[in-house]
Amino acid sequence: MNLEKSPPQRLHLHYLDGLRGIAALYVVAVHIEPSTREALPVFWLLFEKTLRYGAFSVVIFLVLSGYVLMLPVVRSQNSSISGSLLKYIKRRARRILPPYYAALIGCLLLAFIILLLEEFTSFKWDKVAGEGPFSPYFNFIDVLTHLLLIHNFSSSTYLTINPPMWSVATEWQLYFLFPLFLLPIWRSFGLLSVVFAAFIVGILPFYILHDFSMASSSWFIGLFTLGMAAAEIGLSQKPKLISLRNSLPWGSLAVILTPIAFVTEWKKLELPIWIGQSVFGLVSACLFIYCTRFVVEGKKLPHVLSILEHPWATTLGAFSYSLYLTHGPVITIIRYLLFGLNMNPFMFAAASYSIGIPASLVFAYWFYLIFEKPFISSPSSRR
Repeated sequence: MNLEKSPPQRLHLHYLDGLRGIAALYVVAVHIEPSTREALPVFWLLFEKTLRYGAFSVVIFLVLSGYVLMLPVVRSQNSSISGSLLKYIKRRARRILPPYYAALIGCLLLAFIILLLEEFTSFKWDKVAGEGPFSPYFNFIDVLTHLLLIHNFSSSTYLTINPPMWSVATEWQLYFLFPLFLLPIWRSFGLLSVVFAAFIVGILPFYILHDFSMASSSWFIGLFTLGMAAAEIGLSQKPKLISLRNSLPWGSLAVILTPIAFVTEWKKLELPIWIGQSVFGLVSACLFIYCTRFVVEGKKLPHVLSILEHPWATTLGAFSYSLYLTHGPVITIIRYLLFGLNMNPFMFAAASYSIGIPASLVFAYWFYLIFEKPFISSPSSRR
């Protein structure tokens, strides 16, 4: 199929589902705490070093979000979102809010049960045993800001209750910035201008309002526009972008930029956090352009990337949002139960992963069936 002549009416980018699923699974592994405060064997220390890049998974989510939201705009006749602004917000709200509030209420109920046990029984929450991405201790402001999806505005609230939820607030806010700020700049001044403007707006708070920027990850605005850029470069019918799409080795660029992203994340270099994440955002954008061209031309992805289209990966991607929302309390409770068994450090670490990950997957899948799938209305989302 010729990419330049007539893009298909509907694209099934299964690799995006697989990538989302694998990234969510990596986040689960990152958030598992395998230590009992005793010295771990060397094997586990080496394994833990591979789990230091959870932020890169969130980068993938943000770039992917910009890419997916921009696809229908690029392919539309009038370069705008489908329907009215109100309908767009309703679609986004229906997609993200029901599972989010269900997970939040679940965390509040779990915390309430723990506090009742502390009040009326001899049970006391052990902070060492319960070390993980969930805490039953929070205040009214924490709850209120989570309900309003503004908990990422303050360093004192963004990691309370269920810490992984901080990025959901950022995602929700980007849904509004996309049609109200980013698309108008894109229509008026072009692709390069919207990316440049977004990075300026996102990076300035890092140096002016540092605490706010670190809590909100304000530079994610720029990463979101990298996804927008990947969508337009990958599917635009504009002659200049067609030439750009065909002339650059996008796959090679992704490979070259990947080690640079990991090096810039090296703490000993003490580089600002937004640099490494922005480089990895470029890696993601290049990968999307590269893979989408294979799909549009009816070709199979290279063997090394075929895992992204494996049925297991795409199935995982289907409920990856539920997995992201619910894994925190699940792996914390699993850790708490294992902690009381007095295992040696090696066995505790092994059990933490071998039980925590499957338990998170099973719980997330049922959560998805109950609180997420019923609210998914688009054909592409239902597959």
